[in-house]
Amino acid sequence: MEISWGRGQESRRLLLSLLFFTTWKVGSGQIHYSVPEEAKHGTFVGRIAQDLGLELAELVPRLFRVASKGRGDLLEVNLQNGILFVNSRIDREELCGRSVECSIHLEVVVERPLQVFHVEVEVKDINDNPPVFPRTQKNLYIAESRPLDSRFPLEGASDADIGENSLLTYRLSSNEYFSLEKPSKGEQVKRLGLVLRKLLDREEAPEIFLVLTATDGGKPELTGTIQLHITVLDANDNAPAFDRTLYVVKLPENVPNGTLVIKLSASDLDEGLNGDITYSLSTDSLPNVKSKFHIDPVTGEIMVMGHIDFEESKSYEILVEGIDKGQPPLAGHCTVMVEVEDTNDNVPVMEFKSLSLPIREDASLGTVIALIRVSDLDSGANGQVTCTLSPHVPFKLVSTFKNYYSLVLDSALDREKLSHYELVVTARDGGSPSLSATASVSVEVADVNDNAPTFAQPEYTVFVKENNPPGCHIFTVSARDADAQENALVSYSLVERRVGERALSSYVSVHAESGRVFALQPLDHEELELLRFQVSARDAGVPPLGSAVTLQVFVLDENDHAPALLPPGAGAGGGAGGGELVWRAVGAGHVVAKVRAVDADSGYNAWLSYELLPAAGGARSPFRVGLYTGEISTTRALDEADAPRQRLLVLVKDHGEPALAVTATVLLSLVDSGQAPKTSLRASSGAADAETALVDVNVYLIIAICAVSSLLVLTLLLYTALRCSASPTEGACGPGKPVLVCSSAVGSLSYSHQRQQRVCSGEGPPKTDLMAFSPSLSPCPPRQPNPDWRYSASLRAGMHSSVHLEEAGILRAGPGGADQQWPTVSSATPEPEAGEVSPPVGAGVNSNSWTFKYGPGNPKQSGPSELPDKFIIPGSPAIISIRQEPANSHIDKSDFITFGKKEETKKKKKKKKGNKTQEKKEKGNSTTDNSDQ
Repeated sequence: MEISWGRGQESRRLLLSLLFFTTWKVGSGQIHYSVPEEAKHGTFVGRIAQDLGLELAELVPRLFRVASKGRGDLLEVNLQNGILFVNSRIDREELCGRSVECSIHLEVVVERPLQVFHVEVEVKDINDNPPVFPRTQKNLYIAESRPLDSRFPLEGASDADIGENSLLTYRLSSNEYFSLEKPSKGEQVKRLGLVLRKLLDREEAPEIFLVLTATDGGKPELTGTIQLHITVLDANDNAPAFDRTLYVVKLPENVPNGTLVIKLSASDLDEGLNGDITYSLSTDSLPNVKSKFHIDPVTGEIMVMGHIDFEESKSYEILVEGIDKGQPPLAGHCTVMVEVEDTNDNVPVMEFKSLSLPIREDASLGTVIALIRVSDLDSGANGQVTCTLSPHVPFKLVSTFKNYYSLVLDSALDREKLSHYELVVTARDGGSPSLSATASVSVEVADVNDNAPTFAQPEYTVFVKENNPPGCHIFTVSARDADAQENALVSYSLVERRVGERALSSYVSVHAESGRVFALQPLDHEELELLRFQVSARDAGVPPLGSAVTLQVFVLDENDHAPALLPPGAGAGGGAGGGELVWRAVGAGHVVAKVRAVDADSGYNAWLSYELLPAAGGARSPFRVGLYTGEISTTRALDEADAPRQRLLVLVKDHGEPALAVTATVLLSLVDSGQAPKTSLRASSGAADAETALVDVNVYLIIAICAVSSLLVLTLLLYTALRCSASPTEGACGPGKPVLVCSSAVGSLSYSHQRQQRVCSGEGPPKTDLMAFSPSLSPCPPRQPNPDWRYSASLRAGMHSSVHLEEAGILRAGPGGADQQWPTVSSATPEPEAGEVSPPVGAGVNSNSWTFKYGPGNPKQSGPSELPDKFIIPGSPAIISIRQEPANSHIDKSDFITFGKKEETKKKKKKKKGNKTQEKKEKGNSTTDNSDQ
């Protein structure tokens, strides 16, 4: 039989295939499409972007891509309209062979954020493969003696299609000798053969030619043919016969070569050569069978001669012939079905499909880092793979679809604690014993700016000497940032503020990269003792983070100011041109004048000492000067031999390194007690005016002395009476007992606050000591000062004559320095130059006057709130005036000790009185004095 095809069959086949095309979705997030094989390029498959819920505008920005393993570029997506279409020829038989199910698995990956979708496209079979026989012609040798209904097996055709397209039907060309035995649907092995319906007669028909046609069930139908050439043989009546026509054997895969599969045995009723059987594989056996198996022609043993792999083929069909040696030879046939059993011989395979690295340390939980695909060529439990992750890492594996896993973030990251993770993923199958594979993933943690720069300490103290060169480096600040790269790049800047009337940036600057702080101009301790400012550190992250550190710059004093003499005042000579009147009747130790000087420096640099320079000619002067007080006193009683005009040179120098000094000239006029005193003022308007002036001076001087003496006695009497009435149990002070002035716990003078002053009169030494103690020490007898004692740098020169005791009365050596106790001060030491103890203060400060400063020398700190107005010191010709002054007030002439001359000046009268005789006498004396001068 023959089948003819119309010209439109091919087009009808394609149209029919397209009509069966369908698209649908199923659960679990997977999309299914179907497409017929052999579809043309551009054939519509599905609207994949719409079905996945993606907008067309975001396909390109999110890097939409489609990948399929081992499928090349069969399918493609148009990024403009989101349609999946056929890109190249799809051959189902090439993709899946004879597998019933055939589909293309697509992985759709989009970034930002990372998402993965799974799409399966089922390839529908079309009837594009005709049935094919192993060869185009088959030769059969059949003895003429074969009985009716003898069966002669034939090899059927094969069709690469599946389903209805592979269901074959056979028909035999018309003849009178043979009919076709067709296989039934229930048979495991499709048996096809010729059945002898009429006895053969070699003499009548030595050769018979038949055509066997196979037709598949597709629409349109396709056919295949084979030519059967039958040769009729003579004689041999019995053919070999096997026990069974089908043998089934189970064989494990990977068995070694030479393994026995089965031993076949056939019998032949003939004798001699006609019963001698030889075994062989049928010529109809497939090539892969002939390459894997070998049959012994004598014993009939089938053995393995090649690699048996379950993944390559799950079964083998071996066709065996038993042929006798008769003439003509007769053959018997059987089939051996070898079923290959799977063993766990394949290790799981892992494939990383996408990696999103590095991962930011602030990534949210559940962020997908990688996609992993696992596979195993084994089947059943041997091919079931599970993945695990090495423990103690902030990640986990999540199974998404079949053998797909996602590596996701499971806990928060901190790059500063750990910036790199080495993950080990293990894939293990379910075989026994199981096989596993491992893969390492290196995960870098990207830095974010979550750490601000930090300084080692919140505040630094810096000491800088004054008069520094402009632009000198005074300090370096350094901040550390735990972040990385630009997030750890620190820059420094000043926190701008006002320092007085000027901006901070006019004093200091900071280098933005190194943090080096520079002084832009010379600093002056007298102008600025403490410069406090902040330096900020900021990183280069986005947004930037910053912090600040405080710098305290203490400007240390240098000896850059020489002592300065104060203008001459009443009772003291402050420089050349001043003058004092001295009675010759005074005894040794009488204070006749005082030199006052100040030094703008502080500490040792402002500690002034006074020295009397020797007179010209080497004459011994009857005067001396206090080393630290500047008081000029007599060393002996003055007599007539002393010159009436004394010129003294006093050297005033500080204790700096090197020391700076200045000289003061003091003019003294010696006056007898029984005559009018001589004045050191030069006459400028004639003898009459000079005589009148001397008379006035003499009168006023006597009045002043009397007034002062009376006031002194009255004050002593009143004070003694008040003290005795207030404290009747204490009684009067004994003679020679010094008056103690002690500081209280709050830093003020208890002497002044509690009104416990005590002035004692009577017999005994006429001098009194004024002593001050630190509040941390209990009142005790005064200690002699150590020769190497130190004083505070905050003690300034030019202290006022008033007593200031600020805070606790403790002088400090500077910031953080040790406390020091002041030495006892005496104003009436019998030998001032031999063991005299005086305070380390500037010139012009009375030996009974103290000024205390608190802390690092804050000039604005005020003193105590209460002090007595005046003290009367027994044995002294002066009235000590003590006033409370601010620490930064200027020294005034009226602040110092005043003697009788000052009181006299205040009591001058506008009109002069006297008799003429006295005027003449004074005039004569004045003339004599002027000539002497």
